[in-house]
Amino acid sequence: MNPAIPDEMDALDPLALANRLRPILMQISRHLRRETHMLGASNTQVSLLATIACTTNIGLSALAEREGMTTPTISNHIDRLEAAGFVTRQPSTSGDRRRVALAITEAGQHVLDSVRAQRTAWLARHLETLPPADRAALIAAIEPLRKLVES
Repeated sequence: MNPAIPDEMDALDPLALANRLRPILMQISRHLRRETHMLGASNTQVSLLATIACTTNIGLSALAEREGMTTPTISNHIDRLEAAGFVTRQPSTSGDRRRVALAITEAGQHVLDSVRAQRTAWLARHLETLPPADRAALIAAIEPLRKLVES
């Protein structure tokens, strides 16, 4: 059996599939991270900006939980994002005066939009080189990959 072309049984084995899929996903991830760094933002900063942008009235604790970080670590990241003018801390609408809500600024949204545009452009340039049948296979894989991420 050719290891580059597994038989149908191997292709359905989750461990075999994971071993083939993981390095490819990692390579794509590295390429997309490089696009972020070219704009002068870290991947962590972009992730935080995206979460803040799509989650109205999010606080530090909720952001830390969502990002899988400790509250002190998130606080340090937010301090830097605030100093850069990308986020603001505002009184929470929850009524708790001790809690602050985070909001993305216009400058932060610009960084986020630029990163998304750069990443999308990189993907589009590389997808353009694939034959239509390969692009169709990727379209068919989108929904199963989305389910994988959400599980």
